[in-house]
Amino acid sequence: MRHTLANRIQQAIEQAATMYWRLVLVVGPSGSGKTAALRAVHELTNAPMVNVSLELSQRLLALTERQRALRLPHLMSEIVEALPSDVVLLDNIEVLFDASFKQDPLRLLRGLSRNRTVVGAWPGFFDGKKLTYAVPCHPEYRQVDVQDLVVVSVDADQMG
Repeated sequence: MRHTLANRIQQAIEQAATMYWRLVLVVGPSGSGKTAALRAVHELTNAPMVNVSLELSQRLLALTERQRALRLPHLMSEIVEALPSDVVLLDNIEVLFDASFKQDPLRLLRGLSRNRTVVGAWPGFFDGKKLTYAVPCHPEYRQVDVQDLVVVSVDADQMG
């Protein structure tokens, strides 16, 4: 399963390389194998893999809540731009959905993908047209139309 998903991600990276927004989202619920697949892609391609929650949390720690919301996009750009690679793998992006940051995670990821290919592990679901994160009553709930990006969905029959 892991290598099949990793191969699909590699194909998506090649596809995204020709697009305006070079964004690939690997979509599946927690525990579906996204991290393992990204690690496999990292091992095969040597593309850097970033734990976004860890890296971003360390940089946000000394800031006030308001400063965090204002500086988050710039800090994400710093993290990605510091990596000497045309492809970057972003795992554990849940922190981007935190309601206190007042961010649009998809817009943020798109912005990062303009100058390099960004592969992000989106914890949620894809129905063929819309990406979903969390459930409707949750403060971090998001449902967005998919346009101008490549989605690699972790199929339910591949999980477990």
